[in-house]
Amino acid sequence: MHCIGLMSGTSVDGIDACLVEITGSGLNLKVDLLNGATYPYPAELREEIIEVAGGAFLSLPELAHLDDAIAAQFALAAQTVQKGMPPADLIGSHGQTVFHRPPDASKPIELGYSWQLGRGDVLAHLTGIPTVSNFRVADIAAGGQGAPLVPKVDACLLSHPTEHRCIQNLGGIGNVTYLPPRHQEHWEDHICGWDTGPANVLIDLAVQKFTQGKQTYDPNGQWAAQGKFCQELVDHWLQQAFFKHPPPKSTGRELFGEMYLSNCWTEAQSYELSESDFLATLTELTVLSVIDSYQRFLPHLPHSILLCGGGSHNLYLRERFKANLPSETILLTTDDVGLNVNFKEAIAFAVLAYWRFHDGFTGNLPQVTGAKQSQLLGEIHRPVLSPS
Repeated sequence: MHCIGLMSGTSVDGIDACLVEITGSGLNLKVDLLNGATYPYPAELREEIIEVAGGAFLSLPELAHLDDAIAAQFALAAQTVQKGMPPADLIGSHGQTVFHRPPDASKPIELGYSWQLGRGDVLAHLTGIPTVSNFRVADIAAGGQGAPLVPKVDACLLSHPTEHRCIQNLGGIGNVTYLPPRHQEHWEDHICGWDTGPANVLIDLAVQKFTQGKQTYDPNGQWAAQGKFCQELVDHWLQQAFFKHPPPKSTGRELFGEMYLSNCWTEAQSYELSESDFLATLTELTVLSVIDSYQRFLPHLPHSILLCGGGSHNLYLRERFKANLPSETILLTTDDVGLNVNFKEAIAFAVLAYWRFHDGFTGNLPQVTGAKQSQLLGEIHRPVLSPS
């Protein structure tokens, strides 16, 4: 089956689109990437998404317009990525997260809430292709966080017979999947994962602040590499409650957004940091928050860590990982084991759609999300066929 995967994360860099061919069933899949590209949002639409994700108020008509505008961009990405390729049989669309609220144990009657814009019914209508969307709601309805949802796909595509592996995504928010060796008895039961905290989001926001919006990120971490991080400030930031809270856990811009960055910047003033020092310090927070979570919550430290997402291209960020990891830990990217680092998340939602539509295979891992049971993930939208 030829499937399109569509994903836009908390960095709102653009829509990652892939066309893959999937064969097999369950955890025994073969996935071949046929094409992949990232389609940036129009600047005005990107700015509106970031504002809404940051808490800006919209009227209901404005919200409906935004939902449709995002769906139209996702449809355009789906139509474009398959040009010159075999036609797609199915679309799996994550949509664009604008709000995420994990469940609160102190409020047992209150389920979590996660909202992704970019209507699946509109996608199916505009493309003429069956579409699976709203992947998070079924897990949330079962008492889960609705995130992260990629670990089961990681288990399918990236587990190793003898290695303990961590798959570390470095998008706007970081998330990890721990994969025990496949030879371990009942290995699937020992998979775990969680959101590790900010990856690129604070760095990107700081770059936008320092350049008055002329630059949206720090290519290769070149700016941060010119600075010197403040360890005392990083240690202080790591006392934040999220980092100490045990999994299951998930987060987003609601916690690690502009207000959080503003507080960090205020606290940095007494240390007289330069802009490059501040970026280096935010980078160190990303690195140490990931490593600290491994040390706190993993059942076994990994033999290898496979990076993916936009942050895997940040050379300074990778250097800081190497400097802080044990010398025997191997640091790679998913490219090194044959899974495209840029489109891994989009591929994951193509797989989740395939499991839902074709396979009837559950997509969540309850021990990761906190759901009470495994669930079929995603809502199926079929295009309305014109009468012949």
